[in-house]
Amino acid sequence: MHPTLTPKRPRELYPTDILFQSRYWGEVKSRLGWRTYAFEIDGSPAARDMLVIVKPFGPDGVAAYVPQGPEFAPPQEEYGPFLESLSESVVDQIDANLTFIRYDLPWESPYASEMRAQHWVDFPESRVREMRMNFGTERWNLRKAPVDVTVANTFVVDLDGDEAHLLGRMKAKTRYNIRLAERKGVGVEVGAKEELPLFYRMYVQTAERNGFAASDYRYFTALFDADRSLPTDPEVVLLMARHQGEPLAGAILVLSEQGALFLHGASANHRRQLMAPYALHWQAMRYALSRGCRTYDMGAISPGDDPGHSFHGMYRFKTGFGGRIVHTTGSWDYPVRQDLYQDFRNWETVLAQHEPGFAAD
Repeated sequence: MHPTLTPKRPRELYPTDILFQSRYWGEVKSRLGWRTYAFEIDGSPAARDMLVIVKPFGPDGVAAYVPQGPEFAPPQEEYGPFLESLSESVVDQIDANLTFIRYDLPWESPYASEMRAQHWVDFPESRVREMRMNFGTERWNLRKAPVDVTVANTFVVDLDGDEAHLLGRMKAKTRYNIRLAERKGVGVEVGAKEELPLFYRMYVQTAERNGFAASDYRYFTALFDADRSLPTDPEVVLLMARHQGEPLAGAILVLSEQGALFLHGASANHRRQLMAPYALHWQAMRYALSRGCRTYDMGAISPGDDPGHSFHGMYRFKTGFGGRIVHTTGSWDYPVRQDLYQDFRNWETVLAQHEPGFAAD
């Protein structure tokens, strides 16, 4: 398949359950200084268009980023040739001296079945993945990004029954901690936008405790201030868990027609024995269920049960809620200006363990 792109207004993007390909996400990024573009792929019907956001970096670099897109996935054996052809179309369409294009692919990983069947704890090394991705391409120019901008492994709970069914599928310890939080008086309610500073303070504590760089406060205000006037725009909800009026945990939940996404979470450093995060996720699942969502995406997780992985704590916590791991293809780059791209790649590799990534805000 050799895709061609037809420009359209970002506001005209088709409705999608992928938050990061929605016209709302383009509004969020515009508020944060990104230029937004939208294209229809081959003039195809709904779900076959693409949001692209563009931003300079450094004195000379310009990056084009396709967040969690394109949504449409070709057959796995055509991943590489499709991306190569699509990239050349993006270069032709965008009037900017692009350094590279980054795709944060939502497509199922070609290794997903092996990872599930053989209990792999991680993907093959990047060189092996690049050989597979570039097979059949003309330029052999697709590079595995040093970091995955969103996440390549997420934990998804299917909301396919009533509350009793969902609780029954959880691990016994998870159910116990949910009920413990309830017995101790932890309550979870929808918060007002005015409580965002309370959430952000806990978010900064969480970042310091877990060793990652916090995004700016302006990013979180953009999530709530961006236009959501269309009926198909997502619902953005702030959930706050409290004990005796004191905030202990919070979450920003985004709901589309079919699914709910736990976009950001935070918890305080004190009273952790009250298990507020358990109550928070359970209430998020109940809220999503009440809105007719079919899935609840809990976000990042290690790809397998590997105690040495930096996300293993998330693995132990989230797998207790009775869902499944989804392995996607992750972030891939198409360099256009090789020298500047290599400089950026070297910088990003060094900072990979400490920074939220160039597309975070």
